[in-house]
Amino acid sequence: MNTYIESLQWRYATKKFDANKKISDNDLQILLESMRLSASSYGLQPYHIFVITDQAIRKKLQPVSWGQTQIVDASHLIVMANKTEVNNIFIDHYLENVSNTRKIPLEGLNQYADFMKSKVTSLTSEEQNTWAAKQNYIVLGNLLSAAATLEIDTCPMEGFEAAAYNEILGLTEKGLSATVVAAVGYRSSEDETQHYAKVRQPENELFTHL
Repeated sequence: MNTYIESLQWRYATKKFDANKKISDNDLQILLESMRLSASSYGLQPYHIFVITDQAIRKKLQPVSWGQTQIVDASHLIVMANKTEVNNIFIDHYLENVSNTRKIPLEGLNQYADFMKSKVTSLTSEEQNTWAAKQNYIVLGNLLSAAATLEIDTCPMEGFEAAAYNEILGLTEKGLSATVVAAVGYRSSEDETQHYAKVRQPENELFTHL
């Protein structure tokens, strides 16, 4: 691909993957790094990402994913799960990472810590869950764009039963809940969707310059 925009024009939500084509270890690492480097509120990254290749697990997930074939045919299945509670312990662990990475005293972060905790831990459980889940969509956007630049196909998916995913993957006991799924791999030549023209709002309808 010559340009980033051309990469975005090329990508589409792949409906049928070639089950015989697998992503190389090198390209997979680039995709994982693109997710790791994603922006998140306060830099907290209140989520965990599961990279699933085990076909036994994926076959269990398919029936609770509206039976969609992408679940089992894609090279890799990415499940993004948000933390259901963001407490002081989690925030303190993040601040320790900041201190170690930037080589600054932990006590120098006290004011930032107090501010962050006052904003995050004051949220209700439902608000925390919603806030954390939203962060995963930033990760998803980075994954889709990075994959497109590598000519790797993706299909972002909300068509699944989160409670069933939580049970199959044991997420609840980990303090997590499945947010969004992405099938990643290579399009099948039989996928007619790849030939459809991309439909988006025209610029003059989508943007307002003030």
